[in-house]
Amino acid sequence: MANRPTKKIKIILIKNMLGYSELIKGKIIIVNDQPYEIIEAENTFKGRGHSYLQMKLRSLSSGAVIAKSAQPRDSFEEADVEKNEAKFIFQNKGKYVFSDIKNPSQRFELSEEQIGSSAKFLKANEIVTTILFKEKVINVILPIKVKLKVAEVTPGVKGDRAQSGNKVVTLESQAKISAPLFINEGDIIEINTESGEYVRRINE
Repeated sequence: MANRPTKKIKIILIKNMLGYSELIKGKIIIVNDQPYEIIEAENTFKGRGHSYLQMKLRSLSSGAVIAKSAQPRDSFEEADVEKNEAKFIFQNKGKYVFSDIKNPSQRFELSEEQIGSSAKFLKANEIVTTILFKEKVINVILPIKVKLKVAEVTPGVKGDRAQSGNKVVTLESQAKISAPLFINEGDIIEINTESGEYVRRINE
């Protein structure tokens, strides 16, 4: 018997498309073959009932922020990303080094531009969420709230619960933020990494 020709199986990957109403803050979409996170999305209305969506997108690969608009008829491909955990080790000259939780010997580094403004709140051994795109780590996400020790307060300004207002404090990560006047050196405080603002003092 003659050998029958082998049938080729064609695998079709179905892309998940996001419609106009699904383009909201936090969604990750594909633009020019690269993943971008929607960091702002605002509806703008024109005359005669027409509207469009004005978005700010942050590249998860480079950290660059771009503006893009969408019409009600538009749709975007949702990025297929994977999330894991990693541990922050140290930073040197704008490079942040991390290790895989399951395999500590496996390390990778990201630039400050990639991570964004929240990078200044990273401290050694902080656990972060990694974002993988096409099996490569392209960025990390810090917890929304982190605890950091106050390393230094504004010279000459001591903590006083009777006073209102704020002062500049330096955290153990070397970030400087505005905090209430009653905060002292050595205090542990909670920071919102998205807004970069003081949340509360931790009683430990």
